Amino acid sequence: MAGPTGQGSSLGAALNDLLRSQVTPRHRLSSYTAKHWHAQLSQLTATHRGYQALEDAGLHVTTRTLINWLSDPEYNIRRSYRDLIHTAYENAAVVPAEPIPEHVKRGQFEISGLVKTGDDERERGSRRAAPLRIDGSRGSWDEIEELWLAGELTDDEFEDHFVDDIIVADIGEGTDGWELPGASYSVELR
Repeated sequence: MAGPTGQGSSLGAALNDLLRSQVTPRHRLSSYTAKHWHAQLSQLTATHRGYQALEDAGLHVTTRTLINWLSDPEYNIRRSYRDLIHTAYENAAVVPAEPIPEHVKRGQFEISGLVKTGDDERERGSRRAAPLRIDGSRGSWDEIEELWLAGELTDDEFEDHFVDDIIVADIGEGTDGWELPGASYSVELR
């Protein structure tokens, strides 16, 4: 039975594709586009999430003050309040990434694509060579998850950490390190 699969032009791209099919990445809500403090405040005060973001950012004003600000877009508020509103707006605009689930961290990965270690270079997952099978439970996912949660897990970072922290932990350094110089990869999670 085939499991979830990721495809990409590099191992990192295929891994990111696979991960995004399993959990929601950190992303910005498209409805948060306001630039002016008044528009930002108006949008924030329309939802409980927005009020929570204002509170979390440290904006503590009376209801009367808030009503005065909302009733007049030209109201002259202090720069420090505008900064707090902007911080709250940006915090509300970003949806945090879901953590990497245990079934991914503990999964068996089957990698198809060009794999090289030393003089051994093969197209894995073809008729001539089985996919490269990696046990994800043997490696350390800490740095990968840290980058994922921060929204900074690029394809290159994912590939580098997967090779160093997962592949090497499972099957070792290889003859002369691991290289994945191909242009098309598929990763299946089992």
